Amino acid sequence: MYIVDLTFDCYQDTTLDAAEQAIVRLVNALRFNGQIIGEEFPTTLKDGFFITRVMCPEEDALHPLNHSPFVKFSLEKLNEAGLLQPKVKVIGQDIHSNGSDACSSPSSYILYTTYLHTCSPLYCGDDFMPVPLYKVPAVANGDFKALLKWQEDWQACDQIQINGATRCEFAAIKELADIDSDLFRRGMDLSKRIRFLTKKPVYYYLYRVGGLSKEQELSRKCPKCDGDWRLEEPWFGLFDFRCDTCELVSNISWDFQ
Repeated sequence: MYIVDLTFDCYQDTTLDAAEQAIVRLVNALRFNGQIIGEEFPTTLKDGFFITRVMCPEEDALHPLNHSPFVKFSLEKLNEAGLLQPKVKVIGQDIHSNGSDACSSPSSYILYTTYLHTCSPLYCGDDFMPVPLYKVPAVANGDFKALLKWQEDWQACDQIQINGATRCEFAAIKELADIDSDLFRRGMDLSKRIRFLTKKPVYYYLYRVGGLSKEQELSRKCPKCDGDWRLEEPWFGLFDFRCDTCELVSNISWDFQ
């Protein structure tokens, strides 16, 4: 990912409150379109202009061709707050973050995330790199807000079960690993939507922990169709199971890895 500064010049008198609201509106629009990544975007006021630092999945992520209708609307609203459209300055590549998928036409996608990830939750099924969301059709209302909110909820459940400090851990694991959970239902609905829009398979990652033994884990069937889904070799070294009928992937329980 790339570190980018957005500089907003004032072309007329404005108030801090009006400028802040206009910048926040634009930042949210860019985030829900996948053009910037993360949840914290520090903004400074210096010599009459504002600078907002963001993270982008690609160097050209903020190119106008990638803008959603909401981003275009938010850019127009800057004028009402006395701000010019932002100047974009790419500071450089962040050496600690994920790269981005460079495939022109992935053969499939995987819906996958963890509490550690800040990148796109949509991965390429060819090289397992995160796909910038603006490279696929918007899932709902012109952007990817629904998908990013699902990601936030998945990561929150993952953080709770990793910490293991409260009884909420068991409810969190159910959301991550049970095909009857609300989180699974929402995620599968989003997978189906992306599948319909891209005409490509979209596999949903089903978390797995617990179980009685490794032998029992290896003999597990697909929880949806009860079919065989164990792979001879793990897909990308991570997914031990894949059902091409139900488009699900999973792992041998982390208790036996």
